[in-house]
Amino acid sequence: MKIVVDDKIPYIQPALHELADEVVLKAGSEIGPADVRDATILLVRTRTRCNRQLLEGSSVRLVVTATIGYDHLDTAWLDAAGIEWSNCPGCNATSVAQYVRNSLLVLQRERGLQLHGATVGIVGVGHVGTAVAQTLSAIGRRLLLNDPLREADGMAAPDGLAWSTLSCLQAEADIITFHTPLTTAGSHPTLHMADAAFFGALQRKPVIINAARGGVVDEAALLQAMDEGRVSDAVIDTWEGEPTINSQLLRRAIIATPHIAGYSADGKANATRMTLERVCRFLGKSMVFTVEVPALTAARPWSSDPVERALQLYDPRTDSENLKKEPEKFEWWRGHYPLRRE
Repeated sequence: MKIVVDDKIPYIQPALHELADEVVLKAGSEIGPADVRDATILLVRTRTRCNRQLLEGSSVRLVVTATIGYDHLDTAWLDAAGIEWSNCPGCNATSVAQYVRNSLLVLQRERGLQLHGATVGIVGVGHVGTAVAQTLSAIGRRLLLNDPLREADGMAAPDGLAWSTLSCLQAEADIITFHTPLTTAGSHPTLHMADAAFFGALQRKPVIINAARGGVVDEAALLQAMDEGRVSDAVIDTWEGEPTINSQLLRRAIIATPHIAGYSADGKANATRMTLERVCRFLGKSMVFTVEVPALTAARPWSSDPVERALQLYDPRTDSENLKKEPEKFEWWRGHYPLRRE
């Protein structure tokens, strides 16, 4: 049996060689029909488009993406073709929460953002949005949670909070952070949900954070809103057209990073473990995997100040400075991401 694997899925190789006769590692963007023709399982990340063009006529029976998002999978075609597929919901939720919190700490220091008493609107309250809510509520922020799909399904908002409408966020939020999947159909599609009309209804000049998917925010509309003073600052981790990104937004965003909000070693290990567990279920095997996460080795005097200590552990300005200096290395920064712990 042959498994084809994106070579940037970390900590996965030893276990795979116990599961398959042949393991082929390849850059996700370079995996093509010839690679998967005689494979049984395909393990990917966001850079492999899993659709008819890639998989028709192949022997692939299972596709797993080691990511939360799965808009790079043509799930309708996979279902019709009888190919099982899976993602890793919630794997890097706390990593994204760390990114959002620490980005706000940077804004507090560099832009004078008043976090004490600020109102934060969270759009999309699945695994990631819930983790963001829990992290921010722990430092005393007022939260407005918006997720019309969960509300319609009768699901309760986290921590006993009530659901809020999008118009409520537009009127009251000082910070709006997006954590939805990218969808184009259904009752609440998210493609360009933050468009010119959305920004035109803002009343408090909020900070906009997009660590969801690039297409959730209409970048041209966001830039116009910044020009008009409707948005005070932007933190952008996910971009339309990745890895080619909007150079103007790159310059304007206070923090601009190469889709790495969920890239803590802890989040990556969670995704790898979930991926391996899904492969085992498919194969009918019972295995227990210990995915070892490297320890931080750099000795440093940890600050007694909680804000400084949080930024010592992860400072998003480093990732932002790297991307702003060399945006053409967007994929390289992702593929050679340094060790980061939550």
